[in-house]
Amino acid sequence: MRLNSLFAAVLFFGAAVQAQQTASKAIATDPSPDSTAPASMVQLSVPSHGVHLLGVFYLAAGAGPHPTAIVMHGFPGYEQNLDIAQAIRRAGWNVMAVHYRGSWGVKGDFSYAHVLEDADAEVAFLRDPAVDARYHVDPSRIVLVGHSMGGFAVASAAAHDSRVAGVVMISAWNIAAPFTYLPESQESAAVAKFVQGQKKNDLAPLAGCTAESLGHEVFQRRKTLNFLTFAAALATRPVLIVTSNDGLAGENQKLFEALKKDGDAEARLVHIATDHSYSGDRIALEENVLQALESVRPR
Repeated sequence: MRLNSLFAAVLFFGAAVQAQQTASKAIATDPSPDSTAPASMVQLSVPSHGVHLLGVFYLAAGAGPHPTAIVMHGFPGYEQNLDIAQAIRRAGWNVMAVHYRGSWGVKGDFSYAHVLEDADAEVAFLRDPAVDARYHVDPSRIVLVGHSMGGFAVASAAAHDSRVAGVVMISAWNIAAPFTYLPESQESAAVAKFVQGQKKNDLAPLAGCTAESLGHEVFQRRKTLNFLTFAAALATRPVLIVTSNDGLAGENQKLFEALKKDGDAEARLVHIATDHSYSGDRIALEENVLQALESVRPR
């Protein structure tokens, strides 16, 4: 028994070292060129509820099929984390990144409900065999990576699709957590608090909404816009939760504990002492994301 345990520990340590080395290489080194199937970028249009979500698809070098990550940005999306997307591609993955309805010129109205529907549509897009053949996607290794509101969106989308192979949540915003247990009589006060928390240019890239309309949506959906409701569905897969000194760590800690309680032996929690955008620790963030992706198995 002791020998078996020791052997398992050695294998685990070896795998961890290999993942760290692979991550470091992808951050600092371009992959070997492939003249027959070079790395490329294509403009992308993903159908979702009558509109098309616009963005990019970073395609890895080589014939593939390649594991593929979807990177989802936060609210409203000034930080898109495309440096992470490029690092993931250097590690041999395709990476898809598009904007939600009503944001950054995409037609339609912005709302949190639409964000979650669009997240589902992005995953569904990669379930189309024609899309997989065209872009050399391995549908058994699709991983979702989201920052802030995007962290909530990837948790929702993965909960809705059990075939998603892994999830990375970076400073995920548990949207309605402050209002979850408030009575109906507190709606006006809750909306006023939500509006007060908006930054000057938060709504500038968004269409079809106001701070007040979004506040009312959060309050009225306060029971479901809580990522703790996804824990049981997520616990069947590896989930990396990354937190920072932005005030969101407490809710993310609750999710991590819920995942562990539901039996997720592969859930991991990492704290990086920086701001919400990880401004001074981008490489540390990339290394953690890439190590998580390296360990994802086909599903």
